Amino acid sequence: MPIAAATQNTTGKPTACIVLADGTIFYGYGFGAYGVIQAELCFNTAMTGYQEIMTDPSYAGQAITFTFPHIGNTGVNLEDDETADPVARAMVVKWDPTEPSSWRSEDTLSAWLAKRGRIGVGGIDTRRLTRAITHQGAPHVAISHNADGIFDIEELLALARDFEGLEGLDLAKEVTCAQSYSWDEQRWAWPDGYTKSNTPGKKVVAIDYGAKRNILRCLASAGCDVTVLPATATTEEVLAHNPAGVFLSNGPGDPAATGEYAVPMIREILDTTDLPVFGICLGHQMLALALGGKTMKMSHGHHGANHPVKELATGKVEITSMNHGFAVDAQSLPAGVEETHVSLFDGSNCGIHIVGRPVFSVQQHPEASPGPQDSYYLFERFAASLA
Repeated sequence: MPIAAATQNTTGKPTACIVLADGTIFYGYGFGAYGVIQAELCFNTAMTGYQEIMTDPSYAGQAITFTFPHIGNTGVNLEDDETADPVARAMVVKWDPTEPSSWRSEDTLSAWLAKRGRIGVGGIDTRRLTRAITHQGAPHVAISHNADGIFDIEELLALARDFEGLEGLDLAKEVTCAQSYSWDEQRWAWPDGYTKSNTPGKKVVAIDYGAKRNILRCLASAGCDVTVLPATATTEEVLAHNPAGVFLSNGPGDPAATGEYAVPMIREILDTTDLPVFGICLGHQMLALALGGKTMKMSHGHHGANHPVKELATGKVEITSMNHGFAVDAQSLPAGVEETHVSLFDGSNCGIHIVGRPVFSVQQHPEASPGPQDSYYLFERFAASLA
């Protein structure tokens, strides 16, 4: 893992190296922390929100190639973290980060990464790397950053090939909360920023598979009184809070692996209560598994803030934020469970609901952090279903 902070490179000599499991090598200029990591490599097409992306728990086990070249130009600040520390293992960009130019900036991207032990690599042909990811399907990589620019390629190649990958891995347990807590912070709004909810709301239990803070803020802003429980919460622990509804959060890893303990709880909630249930991302996949559906690993997944999704009932197209490497197999959904949303990029499933019940989920991230806010209505729909 990264072990030290980098100083600015003034020699012009490459100080970072990316080795793909097929033997492809990319040299660049490191920033942030020094060290070596193994990861699954994906790409993200968002033009903004690199801080939120790096701190999204759904990126556990992954390194991120940013296709937009101007990464780092707005700096970082304490407000935009989606969890306490970056979860993604490394970031790869085309150009070295420039000095920040935003009034909200409190630090540089490089310093922020260094303090949190995360590697950054600049000077990379990200178009070529993105094509490699697209053709190979989220390759396994080893990334090294050191000041002397000397790399043991054979060792890095072995590390890339030894990486176990995300299939079969339950990563939710690594990013979930250790104990329950209450949440009352609402969405950011000018001029006060984040404010606390001061009106009584309907009690919602949120299961934390790797929940982003802005998802919890959206629930609070929609009028929910939110209590967050760990991913391993049992049916008894959920119902002990006497909730009006249950929320299933986003998160990383293989849904089938997390489902070993999560699906029985969700299924029991569905079978023994009539509570409204709303799931996002991994929570969407958990709900599908609990209803008898199946999930599958995607080639390179969906990662970005410009993904068109069609709501089938209305024909409305929403531009959404997405981050997932697994998807629900719509053909596996049982009778009584309908597909509600589909990706207009590849036709993959993006939403389901139980016919006649307030139980639904979506693959996209309607909290839009970062990204457009076209899907925020889903939080309001869930809040309106609470008795």
